[in-house]
Amino acid sequence: MLEQYYPILVLIGVALVLAVLLMSLSRLLGPFRPNKNKLNPYESGMDPVGQAKERYSIAFYLVAMEFIIFDLEVVFIYPWAVRFMEHGTGTFIAMVVFIVILFIGLLYTLKAGTLDWDMKKIKYEATQM
Repeated sequence: MLEQYYPILVLIGVALVLAVLLMSLSRLLGPFRPNKNKLNPYESGMDPVGQAKERYSIAFYLVAMEFIIFDLEVVFIYPWAVRFMEHGTGTFIAMVVFIVILFIGLLYTLKAGTLDWDMKKIKYEATQM
């Protein structure tokens, strides 16, 4: 029974050996010339502004959670849609309830204003916390 896992173990071993080998060769053969500019923090093409302890508006986190929720919705809906004709009405009703619940959540977030990206308002809310 464990014989079935041998190819996977071999693949993991080859990947680990190759990763360690390539990183070691890069460190040994590549140039290493650190300077002040290279050691500065760098984020997405922009120099960091402000302190790392700054508070962000809760709207950023709510939008991230909405993104995750709607990604999960897609993960559930696509397989169901592919086999739509093979399922009965019970599955259809369950999917409609699922979509309605997510739609109610979207309406709630729209009403709460989390998708309103007025930067003046967001900065004002962040300073009020």
